[in-house]
Amino acid sequence: MRSVRLIPAALGVATALALTATACGPTEPPAADKPAAGASSSAPAADGAGGGDELAKDLADKLKKHGVDLDKWKDGEWKNWDKATWLREAEDFVNPVIDGLWDPTRMQSAKSPEQTITAQAGTSGTDPTPRPVRAQREKTPYHRNAAPVGKIFFDSPEGHMVCSGTIVKDPRRPGKSNMVWTAGHCVHAGQRGGWYRNITFVPAYNDLGKSPSALRNAQPHEIAPYGQYWADWAVTSGDWIQRGGSNQAWPYDYAVLHVQPERGGKSLEETVGAALPVDFSAPTAAQAGTMGAWGYPQAPPYNGLIMHKCVDRATRLTTAPATPTMYRIGCTMTAGSSGGGWFRVLPNGKTALVSNTSIGPAGSNGWLAGPQLGRGAKAAHEMVSKKFAR
Repeated sequence: MRSVRLIPAALGVATALALTATACGPTEPPAADKPAAGASSSAPAADGAGGGDELAKDLADKLKKHGVDLDKWKDGEWKNWDKATWLREAEDFVNPVIDGLWDPTRMQSAKSPEQTITAQAGTSGTDPTPRPVRAQREKTPYHRNAAPVGKIFFDSPEGHMVCSGTIVKDPRRPGKSNMVWTAGHCVHAGQRGGWYRNITFVPAYNDLGKSPSALRNAQPHEIAPYGQYWADWAVTSGDWIQRGGSNQAWPYDYAVLHVQPERGGKSLEETVGAALPVDFSAPTAAQAGTMGAWGYPQAPPYNGLIMHKCVDRATRLTTAPATPTMYRIGCTMTAGSSGGGWFRVLPNGKTALVSNTSIGPAGSNGWLAGPQLGRGAKAAHEMVSKKFAR
């Protein structure tokens, strides 16, 4: 994908982050081990989003407005990436559930979007390049050690793609959040195109950390212990939609998904038993201190099947003049970890999401950078929360 020395104190924070995630997770095997009742393939499930019939009609009307028939879309029309039908604007997001589309084979064939950048040497607001921090495998089972973390699958003109994401709290639905935090470039092509398609989230993917050969014979609950959650709404920054992919847009490379279960009716947070608050205070790198980044690196030497993490002290990266400073840490995770959450322990002792993996260096994999989450990011989060409030 995409060095400050790792001081001894950082190890203690890594443990705190891991323990916090563990405490949020369930103590028994996930409920997805059991068969679940089916849900409509186009409308949100009863408790998953609220107002399912109304939203389903809205979805069909949106597609029709752009000359797309919902049934034809599900039969393969979504593969048409013609600019005339590639929905681009913020209000045009549509993502009909196609039941069974993301089977285990299709998931394993998904590739990672390469998002690399050459840092501008001497740019004001950029600290020296951090030393690489070797990514560590997360302990298995993931549903007990890092339950809020998962993989995001989506389709692009280049094929099946993958990113990482994190379950975050919804202030208007306490204990029943259906919100997932990720990177803008995992949901929208930026200045090159529009919204990606068939976006789904799989929390604790490959729960036992199995190898590719072992995963071929794995049970469904070992691959997707909580099932799949399709995005029925997405919000990213206006800067990403208009300029995504340019150096000026990386500090705005974040997105919030609202999801619905492919099958079943409970909310994502209820099913998984975990969701993290988001810290929108945008502390400086010096104030933020030590951070941990979690995700599923896909590009070599990784294979995208194993959850990894890095912990390091935050430093600063500026990608272009007059743009906000990004956080940067040493980390050997590669593409595929994009969108994965960055966590830190707040002064009150709670762990919160403070950024997401956005970019890394061209030609190597020694560091990662993510946006500072301030007013714009909070507005995106609020927009999704308000849309589905009851």
